[in-house]
Amino acid sequence: MHRFLLSLLLFAVITSCKNKSIDDVQLPDNKVPEIKISLAQWSFHRALRNGEMDNVQFIKKAAEMGFSGVEYVNQFFIDKAQDTAFLNQLKTTAQRHNIQQVLIMIDEEGNLADTSLTAREEAVVRHQKWIDAATYLGCHAIRVNLYGYGDKKDVAQAGMDGLSKLADYAATKNLNILVENHGGYSSDAAWLTDIVKSVNKPNLGTLPDFSNFCIQYEGGNMWGTNCTEAFDKYLGVQLMMPYAKGISAKSFDFGEMGYETSIDYNRMMEIIFKSGFSGYIGVEYEGDSFSEEKGTQMTKKLLEKCIKEQQIKM
Repeated sequence: MHRFLLSLLLFAVITSCKNKSIDDVQLPDNKVPEIKISLAQWSFHRALRNGEMDNVQFIKKAAEMGFSGVEYVNQFFIDKAQDTAFLNQLKTTAQRHNIQQVLIMIDEEGNLADTSLTAREEAVVRHQKWIDAATYLGCHAIRVNLYGYGDKKDVAQAGMDGLSKLADYAATKNLNILVENHGGYSSDAAWLTDIVKSVNKPNLGTLPDFSNFCIQYEGGNMWGTNCTEAFDKYLGVQLMMPYAKGISAKSFDFGEMGYETSIDYNRMMEIIFKSGFSGYIGVEYEGDSFSEEKGTQMTKKLLEKCIKEQQIKM
């Protein structure tokens, strides 16, 4: 009898996440989750770019909103990788607010899969200063892009070389290199994971993003508005999870009940939990319908609810 009642209770709780507003879902909190939630700096990219927020204030905002970690984007301090005074500001603020500095996302430092050996090796060197900065801050990783142009196989071969060399340098600092699905060939999860598997370095992994699976946009462009070739987002995350050392929970818009309108978060979390992942999931709101703070809050709330639902199923 008790087992029957327990089964009914679990069924009611699990199905409620699909049928009710997230505000109506009451889930037990009797398990300490192995997954923590961090705030990706890109969630506030408008405020940071227009001067309404600086990098130190971003850390304080993360603490105020209940995050336990932050994920930086180097675009917001592109000339500060070797500025010890600036890095100390970040470090001190994070320590004061009990915030873990998780990683730095690296852009605009050259193509690690460039088919030109000279250009590729220059990109590796340019990334090294960010490995040093991340180590100084106490991060566990940097996130890199795997861009290159030309034949897909040639770019893959170049990417193996670039990542291998960068991972070797990062290993001397006890730091991880994480590759994100982030446009072009890298949005082909099968292509990307084949490269990571082939390089086979313990400190090289992936950072699956819930959304960045458009391989090509109209006109043959890497970025745009009309996607003409895409990899299935759920299959993509599933393929990347065995190598994942971080996750980016992307969001754009929400319906009346608080669920993301283009990404099934329940399905994503089921994939993540089945993989056995443990670590940080970064919230990255990128929409226009809500303010950056409101959209970030809604993403965090949805993520927390769906994490708890998966815990119940375990």
